[in-house]
Amino acid sequence: MEKRQRPQVDLKASCACGSVSIAVSGPIHSMFMCSCEDCQKATGSGHSTVAIADPADVAIAGQTRSFARTADSGATFTRYFCPECGTPLFGKSSRAPDAIMLPVGLFGADAQWFAPNQLIFARSHRDWDRIAEDLPRHQTYRERGRIDGI
Repeated sequence: MEKRQRPQVDLKASCACGSVSIAVSGPIHSMFMCSCEDCQKATGSGHSTVAIADPADVAIAGQTRSFARTADSGATFTRYFCPECGTPLFGKSSRAPDAIMLPVGLFGADAQWFAPNQLIFARSHRDWDRIAEDLPRHQTYRERGRIDGI
């Protein structure tokens, strides 16, 4: 499979009330969708849309709150949100300390660069949540060592 170009972004976004802003400048390392039940609860939809960046390329201004829980992998996954309006802002996993997970919808119309290459946790994907049929699906996490583009 041909490896896709990693997008270079220079983005700014804020929460719904404007109390927290995020700036991302640098490469996006991975783009995917996740249908785990935790993401369904966090988004209120059938899946989350995620872009992974280097934490050094992300600047956050304003106070955030967080909620941590043990993920299916055994890692601790922490979701950060605006304490005023509740907007989801980013996530971090103890399994990937050199990554910050950004909800792509936060960037609105400036997210045309997003091209997911996989759906993880397809085992809990809901039939009513329409996702491109040709998107590779993994029952849980992507198998280790598999080359899948970006």
